[in-house]
Amino acid sequence: MEMNQSKFKRICVFCGSSPGKKSSYKDAAIELGEELVSKDIDLVYGGGSIGLMGLISQAVYDGGRHVIGVIPKTLMPREITGETVGEVKAVADMHSRKAERRNAKQSDAFYALPGGYGTLEELLEVITWAQLGIHDKPVGLLNVDGYYNSLLSFIDTAVEEGFISPSARHIIVSAPTAKELVKKMEEYFGYAPMPDISR
Repeated sequence: MEMNQSKFKRICVFCGSSPGKKSSYKDAAIELGEELVSKDIDLVYGGGSIGLMGLISQAVYDGGRHVIGVIPKTLMPREITGETVGEVKAVADMHSRKAERRNAKQSDAFYALPGGYGTLEELLEVITWAQLGIHDKPVGLLNVDGYYNSLLSFIDTAVEEGFISPSARHIIVSAPTAKELVKKMEEYFGYAPMPDISR
């Protein structure tokens, strides 16, 4: 494998359709896009042309990689302004959007940039599915300026209180910069769900 070659061909990114208040969030979206380009990785994302979604998709597209945006028809007027980049797949609803992006052919890993309810919902779902053994793809959290510190702290509390196993805590790979996160994701060996011994 070449030094720059990645074990991932295509990754799915969850992120806000808002740019957030800090310029560091926008910078992180562009840096992650450029990092994917440098590793020859294609992008699957939510299909919007605004906010962090628009920034990462533009960065990947400008770098010559393939971009697939999956967006529910009802969100198209709200999340698309002007021209979108790459391939846009319009789907019926949010469930179809998630199924399409999680599809084994579509994504080898999942990354989350800062975002709101939608980002959090999709992030927690792919973490839950990894815990249940439904997929074995790594899940990365780009923790820009400590944006996700309170979430990680909540998860640590859930481990301490016996609601999440210590091994399942390691499903989430987090780092403060795109370069560091991509490196950690490349080194991730996976999570093996504990067998159910209750039966």
